[in-house]
Amino acid sequence: MTDFYKKLLENNSHWVEKKLGEDPNFFKDLAHGQQPPLLWIGCSDSRVPANEITGTKAGEVFVHRNIANMVVHSDMSMLSVLDYAVNVLKVRHIIVCGHYGCGGVKAAMGNGSYGIIDNWIRHIKDSYRFNKEKLNAIENDDERFNKFVELNTKEQVLNLAKTSIVQNAWKNGQELYLHGWVYGLNSGYVTDLEVNFSFNTDLHEMYQLDI
Repeated sequence: MTDFYKKLLENNSHWVEKKLGEDPNFFKDLAHGQQPPLLWIGCSDSRVPANEITGTKAGEVFVHRNIANMVVHSDMSMLSVLDYAVNVLKVRHIIVCGHYGCGGVKAAMGNGSYGIIDNWIRHIKDSYRFNKEKLNAIENDDERFNKFVELNTKEQVLNLAKTSIVQNAWKNGQELYLHGWVYGLNSGYVTDLEVNFSFNTDLHEMYQLDI
């Protein structure tokens, strides 16, 4: 057993003791169920922890993470999380959070092959294609990279609004707000991209489902 693995178990014990010291009923209350107001769709990057970034407690954020915070219409894992969050937990907010320096986004800007992940990166490349003129007009590589992170995140918020799950909730009068953020690894701050949806009329008419 490695020292790192042992440390993980020790850290867990210390964490439990700390929580019980703060609130003897902490775990008993958590065991009763969850009613988080927020679904977080973020990147799998280990440097982007949802609870720490938002200063939220256990039980306040339902989380789905994948490479480059993608909302892919055929991803059953993401759709299952979304369906449960919206229809069972009744979350009121969904945040798609990208981050500057994202490796998946960076890979999508080039033509390198990385194995099976190439199939996932192809979806990110679609975001570049949709915004090709705007991105190619940016001469500075770092600025273009940052802008692509932002545009890709905006595209995923749009993809989220297109889903039948979200549009059904809106039709049924459910209060549900979609937002796009980007997190700065070198600052700790999030940037609100001011891309927000609260009903399907915010979408182009071709995506408005007649449910």
